[in-house]
Amino acid sequence: QVQLAESGGGSVQTGESLRLSCVASGASGDTFRTYDMAWFRQAPGKEREFVAASKRIGGSVYTTHYLDSVKGRFSISRYNAENTLELEMNSLEPEDTAVYFCAKKGPIGDYYSTMAYDSWGQGTQVTVSS
Repeated sequence: QVQLAESGGGSVQTGESLRLSCVASGASGDTFRTYDMAWFRQAPGKEREFVAASKRIGGSVYTTHYLDSVKGRFSISRYNAENTLELEMNSLEPEDTAVYFCAKKGPIGDYYSTMAYDSWGQGTQVTVSS
């Protein structure tokens, strides 16, 4: 079972930046590089929503997907040798306030659906003040 641990959250003001990290443990050998990974977020009283994904399309080639509202501001990256996934968040807005979760995708399902992921971190809080 792959375990995920997020870090890097905090409290910032509008327009500032944060970088979130997710470290995976329990994966054997070079298996992390084969995983489709994603970031989701959940604000109080709201459903968990897709933010960004890193999807393997062959070999060491990956493609990325983003929620429209974060496109151009957020950037997802991965460092396979370190079993690490990152989310760089720039030009943060109060609407970005949420608990951010790292997740590993299972064998079936859409990349933007929470139901498609079989491993989750415990989340890290991001608070953006106006």
